[in-house]
This record gives sequence, C-alpha cells and structure tokens, in this order.
Amino acid sequence: MKTSSKAKEFIDLEEQYGAHNYHPLPVVLSRGERCYVWDVDGKRYFDFLSAYSAVNQGHCHPKIVNALKEQAERLCLTSRAFFNDSLGPYEKYIHDFFGYDKVLPMNSGAEAVETALKLARKWGYLKKNIPLNEALIVTCESNFHGRTITIVSISTDQDARADYGPYTPGFEVIPYNDVKALSALLEEKGDNIAGFLVEPIQGEAGVYVPDDGYLKTCYDLCKKHNVLFIADEVQTGIARTGKMLCCDHEGVRPDIVILGKAISGGVLPVSAVLADDEIMLTIKPGQHGSTFGGFPLACRVATAALEVVKEEHLAEKAAHLGNIFRGEMKKIESPFIKQVRGKGLLNAIVIEPHQGKEAWDLCMKMAENGLLAKPTHQHIIRFAPPLVITEEELREAVEIISSSIQSLG
Repeated sequence: MKTSSKAKEFIDLEEQYGAHNYHPLPVVLSRGERCYVWDVDGKRYFDFLSAYSAVNQGHCHPKIVNALKEQAERLCLTSRAFFNDSLGPYEKYIHDFFGYDKVLPMNSGAEAVETALKLARKWGYLKKNIPLNEALIVTCESNFHGRTITIVSISTDQDARADYGPYTPGFEVIPYNDVKALSALLEEKGDNIAGFLVEPIQGEAGVYVPDDGYLKTCYDLCKKHNVLFIADEVQTGIARTGKMLCCDHEGVRPDIVILGKAISGGVLPVSAVLADDEIMLTIKPGQHGSTFGGFPLACRVATAALEVVKEEHLAEKAAHLGNIFRGEMKKIESPFIKQVRGKGLLNAIVIEPHQGKEAWDLCMKMAENGLLAKPTHQHIIRFAPPLVITEEELREAVEIISSSIQSLG
C-alpha cells in the first residue's frame, strides 16, 4: 500500500513525538461522515472499525455535533462541586432509557469498569457482609476491560499484562463460556464472591460469541449465590449487536451495567455505570468521583447520542444488516476464511494464513481498495461499521472485502 508524502509527514510526527503504544495501518484520516472517512489525500474509505464501536451513530452525526456546539457556547465544565442544569435531566433520561434507579457518570470505559468493581466490593462488604478485604470478583479469560493496573491484573493477554506487576489481588479468573467453571467456583468460594464481571460478547478477543443461554445461566447462578452479575457493555451496548444491550438477547437484567464508547456517538469520552439503589447508594459523598464525570457537555452530547439510536432504529438496523453481512461473508469461498461469527453488526472472520499472507495483509489490501478494518490477535479481523450504514452500502463494502480476499489468493 502506497503512502503519500503528505500522509508520511503526519506518520513521522507521531513516530518522533508520540509514545509507540499503537501500531496503526498507514492511513492518515482527516474527515468523517456517516459510515465513511477520508484521508489527507482525499481518498474515501468505508470505516469498518467505528473506533471500536464508539461511532455507532456514524461520524459527526449532525444532531450530536449540534448538541455539543450549543452546550459548549453556554457551559462546558463545573465539576461536581456544584449542581448544574444538565446533569439532573441527563440522569433522569438514562433512568427512563434503561430502567435503573441510578447512574454514576464517568468518562472512559476503563473508569466505568473501575467504578463497577468498587461498587461490587462496597456492596459485598456493606450488604453481603463479606469479611473486610476478603471480597472476590470473578472474571473471564481473554477478557478486555481496559488498561488500568487493576484491569490488566485480571487480563490473560500477556501484551496487556506483562511487566506491570505487582498485580491487584482479589480476583478469580475462569474460562469464558464455561458455566461449569463458574458454578464450581461459586460453590467453593461463593460466600466471599461479590461479583461476576463478564463481556456478553468478547470483542477484543475476536468477537467471541458465547453459547446461547450462557449469560442467562450465569445470571441465574449469580442470583443463587447472592453475587452481582456485572455486564461490561462498553463495546456491545448501545444497539451494536441488534439489541439496546447485548444482554437483552437473553432477557438478562444485569445488577450493574457498564457503558461507554457509543453512549456519546464518538464525540466525547463518556461512560456510565447503571445500578439500582441497593448497590449504587453504598457509595457516599467523597468515596468516588471524577472532575469531568457528568460534566454538562457530556450530558447534552450523550442524551443526543441516545436519542439518535432510538429515532433512527439503529438496534433494528444492526440486527437486520448483521444477518445480511454474515450471510454474504459465508458465501465467500477462500482458504483464508476459517470462520465467520458475530451478532448484529459486531462481526469477525478468523483468518487461516495462506501463501504467506495473514490478517494484516488482508487489512492492507482492503485499505488499498477503500475499506478500513484492523486485525486483533494477529489472526482475526473485526468488522463493525457504523450502524447508520445502508444495505446498499453494506453490500458494496462486502464486495470490497470479497475482492480483496480473492486478490490475495
């Protein structure tokens, strides 16, 4: 893939002055609209990553951007030292939207996960009467919940975890999609287990979709042992999988829901933790917070972003178009494709290396042909376009993917 001199200037600046903690495709983007992005040379691409599902509503959605502009001209930040006229209405909107008693607003997905972990421990000590400092939280292998020290302590991905110890104690890690493992651990240590933290679909692991019934069975086990079921819906939530929350597919109402990414349509870092009073009100003033958590700009943007999801029926679109996408991908005959999997418009193909070509090579070829995606774990490519994509555009994108695969052999 050729890189222009103009694009190379920007790449070189990042190489020289930025930390080397990412390995991007050599594409320099400067503009976005709906399901498209344009590079600095004016070339248009389908965006099939959507900033890891942060841009479900499409790039620069006018309603969300206008909410940002209007609020930015009035009041951006007050901190929680004072009340403001945006947070209360936002909290009520979230309550009405998702049906939980309370919302605790934060900024990044990792902050929201940390908040959920703190809530679970508080609840465990104050409500379940777990002996002090003995609370356990169960997580799953191959998880991705963020990048903090505590979160990488529960990671089984050595790239994310290595050389960051000593690690945070108080966690038990079991295989994902393994009901028996959870059941056995709850039987053994359930009295001290405060919560079970799980991704309804493991996104960063390569869109690993668990067996039907897995979430519901795990939820029922948690109820049996008085353990909080905590759903990390940062990537799977906000209509991405064909339901507002991925847990909705199995009729599961988590005790704690973690939201981020698309809750703001990709316009600002916004996250939220949802829970009912028994859990949320265990945290008192001064025990948790954030300077920017729930700031006026975020409240207005997130409200507009959620309104777009409902008004444009994005969950229904994701369900319909996801079926089409997986159906079309399964028609492609190629030794590269080992498996097609996903739900809604969160999908992936598992790549079988062929003739010296791997997932990275396919992503480079697709970029050359006008579609952007990125490998995860070297052999999986995640496909997650903005949910505003039309069926005609989706089929055009599938043609690019197919032709790129065929051109590599």
